[in-house]
Amino acid sequence: MKIIIVIFIIALELLTLNVISQSLRKISDVPLPDGYSRVKNQMGSIGEYFQNLDLKTENNIVYLYNGQKKYNQSAQYAVIKMDIGKKDLQQCADAVMRLRAEYLYKTKQYDKIHFNFLSDKKPRYYKDYCKGDYSYSKFFKYMEYIFSYANTGSLLDELQKVTSFDDIKTGDVLIQKGNPYGHAVTVMDVAKNEKGEKIYLLSQSYMPAQETHILVNPSDKKISPWYSAKSSDIITTPEWTFYKSDLRRFKE
Repeated sequence: MKIIIVIFIIALELLTLNVISQSLRKISDVPLPDGYSRVKNQMGSIGEYFQNLDLKTENNIVYLYNGQKKYNQSAQYAVIKMDIGKKDLQQCADAVMRLRAEYLYKTKQYDKIHFNFLSDKKPRYYKDYCKGDYSYSKFFKYMEYIFSYANTGSLLDELQKVTSFDDIKTGDVLIQKGNPYGHAVTVMDVAKNEKGEKIYLLSQSYMPAQETHILVNPSDKKISPWYSAKSSDIITTPEWTFYKSDLRRFKE
């Protein structure tokens, strides 16, 4: 009898995952808590780009770079539809850089695509790497080149601190460098209520390299997958704990 119950629970969880994945096609489809509306984004902004990113609809499973399923399948609310390649490269900070670079590539802001190496803290520019070849395959090779020599430490050094968490914006980053490992997640969308109180969505990749996914909020299931900007200084995500002081932003 216990075995039957366990099988039923697993089947129900899988059904729930598939129902969620089929009803969400883009990040803008993620439902809002009552009383909130999305912050309006300008045409061509990173906010507009993120809201229109495709989500997987065939399933809601996070796969690793090698095609295996990630061990923890409870961290994701939805999975971003984006090829991560066949190498163990696109991990946490790499996913942050990939999302920004994809936006800049799509909007042809090639001059702004650059990331620092950990070794010498100097930027490597996409335009220098591609040498006039702006094909997507060349762009992806550039990103794998960056992933091989950059990490949370090098990324943190090139970001600027956001002094007020109330100023949180789409494209911002929560990041910690560690020894030996740190972590980083991207702010994917922001909404607010009539009082001006903000909520936000987070995405991550992790180790080993895996599909980037929208995180659930394990601390507040009533508004999950959204996180409240007015909550405590501690930001608990499914696989890492951040603090409001960890909020950073790319320099423009």
